[in-house]
Amino acid sequence: MSDYILLILAILLMILGIVGCLVPMLPGPPFSFFGILMLHFSKFGNFSSTELFTFGAITVGVTIMDYIVPRLGARKLGGSKYGIRGATVGLAIGIFLGPLGIILGPLIGAFIGEMIFKDQFGYAVKAGLGSLIGFMAGIGLKLAASFVMIFYFVKELMR
Repeated sequence: MSDYILLILAILLMILGIVGCLVPMLPGPPFSFFGILMLHFSKFGNFSSTELFTFGAITVGVTIMDYIVPRLGARKLGGSKYGIRGATVGLAIGIFLGPLGIILGPLIGAFIGEMIFKDQFGYAVKAGLGSLIGFMAGIGLKLAASFVMIFYFVKELMR
């Protein structure tokens, strides 16, 4: 019975891991990693210590990079923390508007954030794009890490 509860929790954590890659303030890869751990502690999974350490290291690395990459993208094109914050708010709103909202929300949010920071249209467009590129790169890293863990999760479950 408890193995099935762990399996259900593991599956829910893996789903939450993907959602957390897209929704601001939810840590996607850590949820995916905890899903791997739940599967490991059930009778349905048996990951090696090396695999668990690797998944843990990837999770820590991607989580740290998620704070660095957006700032690098923003700074490369002259953006500021206002653009990054705007992109985050734009994504949070855009999620409710479907796939187009997920793309346009961060772009519009970054632009508005940069306009608040420095009321210059040309600057805001360039810096907003930098913020968006960095923000999307962070999402891409998180999604890649979570999908790798999902792949190994399913592979272990089907063994």
